[in-house]
Amino acid sequence: MQHESDPHDDAAWGGELITSPPPARTRPMSEVWTVDRPREEEGIRLKRLLWVFTVLIIVLVSPSIVYKIEYSLTSARERARLDVARANLKDFKLDQISAGYRALAQSVQPSVVNISTRRGRAEGLGSGVIVDAKDGYIVTNNHVIEGVSTAEIQLSDGRRGTASVVGVDALTDLAVLKTEMGDLVAAEWGDSDELQVGDIVWALGSPFGLQKSITFGILSAKERRGVTGTRVIQEFLQTDAAVNPGNSGGPLVNHEGKVVGINTAIIGPSYQGISFAVPSELARASYEQLRDNGYVLRGFLGVGPDEVPDDVARELELDRGEGVLLTTIAANSPASDAGLKPLDVILAWDGAEFSDPTLLSRAIAATPVGTEVPVKLIRSSARGPKEMEVKVKVSARPPSDL
Repeated sequence: MQHESDPHDDAAWGGELITSPPPARTRPMSEVWTVDRPREEEGIRLKRLLWVFTVLIIVLVSPSIVYKIEYSLTSARERARLDVARANLKDFKLDQISAGYRALAQSVQPSVVNISTRRGRAEGLGSGVIVDAKDGYIVTNNHVIEGVSTAEIQLSDGRRGTASVVGVDALTDLAVLKTEMGDLVAAEWGDSDELQVGDIVWALGSPFGLQKSITFGILSAKERRGVTGTRVIQEFLQTDAAVNPGNSGGPLVNHEGKVVGINTAIIGPSYQGISFAVPSELARASYEQLRDNGYVLRGFLGVGPDEVPDDVARELELDRGEGVLLTTIAANSPASDAGLKPLDVILAWDGAEFSDPTLLSRAIAATPVGTEVPVKLIRSSARGPKEMEVKVKVSARPPSDL
């Protein structure tokens, strides 16, 4: 039985059956957001955790990385320095410097003597340096042989003998001995005025009786004063050479092996890096007078020199540091005879201006006895500062002042 075809029936036309999808379910926007927000917040929390974790890793790991980098750089620098140092050592003749030191020691050591004295039951030890091989003159410190007329000496070659005291100079703490032993080796005098702070110097002697010892250091300072009391003409070279008891009287030499000082004093009972020596320019002048006369003849004025205080300088209308103040005037002295008074300020001695009490004292001491010297000075008066010039006749320093 046939049915009448429906023109709208797709199946009746032999075509493919097409079905329509069910209508989509619609959701309000509020429902959509409610479903997606937890996922987004979870992603944000994950990112934050990753960021915190990254920061922690950086904080914990970066110092190690920086240290390794710095260590690598430092190690590279040290390795480079090591390579350069080794290369330089191949070119640097260190053995030549050592050979120079040995040559210096060998050239000076034969001139150094060990000195021993006996004062009652007490024994004294010190050193000395031969400065005249022909006549056997030896320079040492006054305090090494003080109170004796002869001393026992031992040469570097082991020979022993005696030496007589020729003369002493208490003001510079120097003394001269003479031995009759022959075949001596004399050291050469050097010029201490040519020394510069920082120069290398060597000290030779018998510290604690240990003979033929040599040490070295640098010249720390020049013109050190007031080290051993109030001896106004004294000044010293300061060094850091290792000088100890027993070194006293031994030579301080320069790089040529020439005597530029006589080791005299230290700070404290033993070496502390501060040692003092009489400059050769003072020591040599004293030696020559002691050798020739048995004593040192020095000019004498009879004043107590000092620096000018600021208040006195203002009162006398002087520049700061100008002149030398006279604090005392000795009775029956050239100064009192010339009319000098306490609180006078000497501006010039024999035409040369002075502001240093020690240098003025040395100039006075070096003036030949009997010389008449012009002295320029300034004095306070009721009418204000008064400049004047007087003449003084220098006398010999009394033995009581030696």
